[in-house]
This record gives sequence, structure tokens and C-alpha cells, in this order.
Amino acid sequence: MPVLPEYDLSGKTAILATSGGGEAPFLAQALVEGGASVFAVARTQALLDAVLGSLPAGSSGAVMDANDPGSAKQVMERFDRAYGGQSSGKIDILVNDARSMYAQALEQISVDEWDSVQTRNAKAPFLLSQQVLPRMAKAEYGRVVNMISELAERGMINGSAFAASQASVLALTRSLAVEWSRFNIRINAIGTGWIDTQGQTLEEQREELLVRYIPLRRKGSPGDIGPLLVYLCSESCDYSTGQPVYVDGGLNAHP
Repeated sequence: MPVLPEYDLSGKTAILATSGGGEAPFLAQALVEGGASVFAVARTQALLDAVLGSLPAGSSGAVMDANDPGSAKQVMERFDRAYGGQSSGKIDILVNDARSMYAQALEQISVDEWDSVQTRNAKAPFLLSQQVLPRMAKAEYGRVVNMISELAERGMINGSAFAASQASVLALTRSLAVEWSRFNIRINAIGTGWIDTQGQTLEEQREELLVRYIPLRRKGSPGDIGPLLVYLCSESCDYSTGQPVYVDGGLNAHP
């Protein structure tokens, strides 16, 4: 991925955290191609391994259990050990990929399942932001990008629990952008629609009914997201904060 000089992330340290889904490895790759050093955080070891597999050899990461309030602090301790104290705790970029999908009819959602979805998708970014933002404030610099679904602002049958978690992260994005802007921290969101990570052909995609509902008549690809992510993580993103930018093929504009 070609990177314009003004969007260069060389010398920047990024934490990329994912709660699930198949896009995190591509997001990590985009950050690396932009020049950043990436520390991976994931909900499970399998998810962590997938992200680490997309990073240069020797990259580090940690599993975070959002059910344990102390887990985020332990992740930061692991981060400090991985960087050998050279970063002095400095983190330039935080990317929260909070899109662990869940679809179920309202009457079939148990309280435990509801809580689990909100913990994976909303509580985890909150806990990690709580650890990272004070470090960014100390350095008087930071870029945060929260990955959300376009369902943060739309409804979907059987999507109430997931959509509520995405709306929570969008509200968190806007509130933290206002709260931390005085420390030269920019906090934005990228909202995605249906993304193909399997390399389907256009002909294969158009056999699916959902693709006919997308104004651009195709699913998105990781390549549609990567350049925007790099920009929002760069120093050039200086006058945008608290904003969701949707890469969804026009879904949010659809009646």
C-alpha cells in the first residue's frame, strides 16, 4: 500500500486491539505498511495468533479478558516489557476493533449473552482507552481509531445486542474526543459495512441477496479501509475528531 509522506507512521508505536472478526490482521498490516510498530491485543489466543501472523517476526501481543477489570493494566505491563522500557510507556496510536458479531432475536437473548456482547465490544475499548489515554496525554499527542459497524446508526432484524454495542462505542468515541482534545489527542471512528476477507469474486458476491441492497453492489475489502486507517492515525489528521467515517458502500445513505 503506497503511503503519502505526510501520512507516514514511521517511528510511531501502535496498539491494535480486537474483539473478533476477520479484519484485524489486515488492519495490523496497514499500520505496518504505514511505518508503525504494532503491539497486538486480542480477546482470545486464537485471535491474537491471527494478528501476530500478519505482523513482522518478533512482534508482540497479549490476550485481554474484559471480564477482568485488571486485565487491561496487565496488558500495559506486557507492552512495557515488550518494548524494554525504550518507549517510556509512550503510545502514539490506539486502534480498537470492537466488532465481534452477534445476531439473535430479542426474545432469545439471555442476560448473560447480552452482557457478553457488551463486554466484548464496548467494555473492552473503554478499559483499554482508560489505560492508554493518560499516557497519550502525558506525551501531549495521540491518535485513536475505533472500528465500528454501520449498525451503530442503523437497525437490523436480530441485531439489537450487536447494534447497541456499536452505538456505545460511537458514543464513547464522541465523548472521549471532547474530553481529551486539549491534550492534542484525536479520536475518530471508522464504520464499516459488509467486508469480504475471503477474496470472493464480484460475480460470487452478487449472488448474495445482501449485496443487491448495497448501493455500490459489492462488499468492501480490507484495501478499502487500510488507507483511511493510516490517515486517521497520522499527524495529518489534525482537525478531525469525534467523527465516524463510514466505508460501507453507501449503506448508511440507503433508505
